[in-house]
Amino acid sequence: MALIQRDIFLDADLALEPLIGAIAAGNTVMLKPSELAVECASFLAETIPLYLDCKAIKVTNGGVDVCEQLLQQKWNKIFFTGSPRVGSIVMSAAAKHLTPVTLELGGKCPAILDTLSSPLDIKVTVKRIIGGKFASCNGQVCIGVDYILVEKKFAATLIELLKTTIKKFYGENPKDSKSISRIINEYHFERLRKLLEDPLVADAIVHGGLLDKENLFIEPTILLDPPLDAEIMTEEIFGPILPIITLNNIQESIEFINSRPKPLVIYAFTKDETFKKQIVSGTSSGSLIFNDTLVQQLCDVLPFGGVGQSGIGRYHGHYSFETFSHEKAIMQRSFFLELEPRYPPWNDFKMKFLRLAYDFDYFNLLLLLLGLKR
Repeated sequence: MALIQRDIFLDADLALEPLIGAIAAGNTVMLKPSELAVECASFLAETIPLYLDCKAIKVTNGGVDVCEQLLQQKWNKIFFTGSPRVGSIVMSAAAKHLTPVTLELGGKCPAILDTLSSPLDIKVTVKRIIGGKFASCNGQVCIGVDYILVEKKFAATLIELLKTTIKKFYGENPKDSKSISRIINEYHFERLRKLLEDPLVADAIVHGGLLDKENLFIEPTILLDPPLDAEIMTEEIFGPILPIITLNNIQESIEFINSRPKPLVIYAFTKDETFKKQIVSGTSSGSLIFNDTLVQQLCDVLPFGGVGQSGIGRYHGHYSFETFSHEKAIMQRSFFLELEPRYPPWNDFKMKFLRLAYDFDYFNLLLLLLGLKR
């Protein structure tokens, strides 16, 4: 029996996808949606029993106390999506029963922006970055762009393009737009507000910064070179705040990323094939996407998962099936052709036979059996 648990999610589909893999692999499943996404949790609890066998698939809602009780049980598999902090709690509980886990955690997903010569390429890049940040639940997704790495000489141009595109997408007053999400709850609104209230972070704001607690709205906000030791640059933002970190040379982005926990995704915008190879070989991340954002989620032939602090294991498509199943090795032998050299007592002939067999040296093995090799 598998336990699928989510710490926070805004889309019921994110819970259903691993559920499909678990069912396909022949499991019974306990699904525990996030209590923070009340509407999604209620939808799953009310809808799933209408279509699936309640003896095989159960949905349990509740808070931290329910999670704790579930983690005390013995499961054949635990699949958890959420923060690294809660992921460590889940993994500790699973260890007591030696239960295998898949942890889909968050992280700070960088976007590397190389110098692009074509105005069209730059325009498309900015649109895709904004789409990968603000257009995806206003930054409240684990694979959203967390910050941008760009050369100093291009920063001013980038900021102006970001501002222009944000206004194009959401109008002069984004608060009135019906195309932008609110913050999921008051707790996360306050968490994001505290990030912005850091005086040194507030000084780095170059666009946005409007907060409306009553409507749980935070305006798309751009920061330029906030302190690297500030919480906004050490913790996953998970909201509509986009820091821009400037570098002398874009090649420094590899060292910058490697100095921090391994991200869930790296987005890199470049046409430089040599630089692409350097990013591939010189960084470690759950996935790596060139010249776009978020589209990897739509490709079910690619595995999705993190590495290190950003997660353990993978799913999507047939990888979900593999995650919730065990590939059991089965071998069948006949009773014919019994090889005596595998049994004691050992002698020189048997030892030579075993060494040649271990090295798959079939030619000399044949010579040995024919008595032509000593």
